[in-house]
Amino acid sequence: ESTLRSASKLKLCGAIFDAPAKLAELTKTEEEISSPDFWNSPERSQKVMVERKRLEEGIASAKQVTGGIEDLDTLFELMREGESVGPDIEAEMKRFQSHVDRLETAMLLSGENDHRSAILTIHPGAGGTESQDWAEMLMRMYLRWSERMNFKTEITDQLEGEGAGIKSVTFEVNGENVYGMLQSEVGVHRLVRISPFDSAARRHTSFASVFVYPQVDDEINIEVKPDDLRIDVFRASGAGGQHVNRTESAVRFTHLPTGIVVQCQNERSQHKNRASAMKQLKAKLYEYELEKKRAEERVLEDTKLDNNFGSQIRSYVLAPYRMIKDHRTKFSVGDVDRVLDGDMEGFMRAFLVW
Repeated sequence: ESTLRSASKLKLCGAIFDAPAKLAELTKTEEEISSPDFWNSPERSQKVMVERKRLEEGIASAKQVTGGIEDLDTLFELMREGESVGPDIEAEMKRFQSHVDRLETAMLLSGENDHRSAILTIHPGAGGTESQDWAEMLMRMYLRWSERMNFKTEITDQLEGEGAGIKSVTFEVNGENVYGMLQSEVGVHRLVRISPFDSAARRHTSFASVFVYPQVDDEINIEVKPDDLRIDVFRASGAGGQHVNRTESAVRFTHLPTGIVVQCQNERSQHKNRASAMKQLKAKLYEYELEKKRAEERVLEDTKLDNNFGSQIRSYVLAPYRMIKDHRTKFSVGDVDRVLDGDMEGFMRAFLVW
């Protein structure tokens, strides 16, 4: 019965992802690319190339689902004829189930910015060294998730903790639908564990907050007036060699009208740090304007609660038992190590459905 329900889900996805329609769109796109004056407009050509990649991926997914349906139909027919193909059906379903779940998740990403890349920032909360170590654990979890999903990441600003962990980190995650998927992570994350920093081996609770902003591309014009900007340059801290630590390559931008502050210090060149900081600033200004337009809705700022008790969106309990539970969706997982190693699709999918 469970297998038949899953097969129905596959057929539903096969109907939604219409391969012939995508092939027609791809043919039209290929005709535009082959025109002699296609590269005369770099912005248009880049947009078309991205669209071609999206169509090719959609067609590949549709073919994979359609092929899976045909294989299952054949196996079910053999089973009705008395053949012992139950194990084969089970193996085939497992092979396709994760693919179908990914397609269904993509269908839920319908927000105007869900398709964009993202900028993610993590700050430790109450708990001192404990929370700084927890912030670093979260950073590793998101970097590992990005690696699993084949997304490119770039750390633009990182401040190391005094004893362990990090005081803050900002990094880009570049890929399709990244911002939409990472919306599930915005808020306060709570960790309960036996502290490795406590000689008495007592249980401690730590907090860290996660903020996510959509990356702004050239299609969206965000104007930053020079008079509205205060620019500070300083020497970078932490590792990086003599050049980084002995020259004022780090950059901090303060947007005076809004009070938004961004900084970047991970590049050797002040010019590159300025470019990265401006990208972060534009992303935050864009999100700031969106927040004003959606003031009556439940939006990003509503989840930016104090990094303390009672405000968490998700709890990660490592002692006395082991479980991760999202307090909004009620979705929980007992395999803590797998999630902390980047397997977060279940929580993201549950959030999108919720």
